[in-house]
Amino acid sequence: MDNHSYFMELAIAEAKKAGQIGEVPIGAVLVADNGEILAAAHNQTIVRVDPTAHAEILTLREAATKSNNYRLLQTSLVVTIEPCMMCMGALVHARVKRVIFGAADPKWGAAGSLYNFAEDFRLNHRVEIIKGVREEECRELMQAFFRAKRL
Repeated sequence: MDNHSYFMELAIAEAKKAGQIGEVPIGAVLVADNGEILAAAHNQTIVRVDPTAHAEILTLREAATKSNNYRLLQTSLVVTIEPCMMCMGALVHARVKRVIFGAADPKWGAAGSLYNFAEDFRLNHRVEIIKGVREEECRELMQAFFRAKRL
């Protein structure tokens, strides 16, 4: 198992925690270039009554607090689903080096699907994107969650 797959396994575990409490099953892990896990979280918008409580945002907040720095240089965010506009904006602001995601999000994705914040030359930071890591597993988590909601 390569590092991307290993860290995605941790993100998937976070996503499952979200699903178990009725949240959209998205999980994220922020990893330093040296392999240290800086933070991990899952969606908690309903539980926290907070529309910004996406897995990515919560992970960034935790890592910034721990490091006492709002710039999270030399880090990678591993997330089960392609980040939305809000989350990609935060990742650019935090100067995260790369985003590694599982499944694309054609309705909300801002890392290449609907928008591409990562390569927008008008922004002052570029984020490397690696997509499709454990894609089927990540997609199935989301599909199963929404299938169960429709029953």
